[in-house]
Amino acid sequence: MDEKIQKRDRAPKKDDGPKGGVTFTYAVPASVEEIVGRTGTRGEATQVRCKVLDGRDANKIIRRNVRGPIQMGDILMLRETEIEARPLNKAGRSK
Repeated sequence: MDEKIQKRDRAPKKDDGPKGGVTFTYAVPASVEEIVGRTGTRGEATQVRCKVLDGRDANKIIRRNVRGPIQMGDILMLRETEIEARPLNKAGRSK
């Protein structure tokens, strides 16, 4: 009985790791080669073709959607390089 009381009253151990530390995920740099056009329901994203500079898919050119200001020659940090954005349809919605 005393063991249960002691375990319950004991304060939890604090983590000895650094407080407020920043953890970054692995990312691969890619250079913007071409700006394809605007996408999204309100045109809030830009579709670009970019060349992967490092990693397993180095020198591969992929299509990605980017939010925010972008121009030719910018460097994007991609978390993954396997999934590509769908191409833009210039014809619009067909019924």
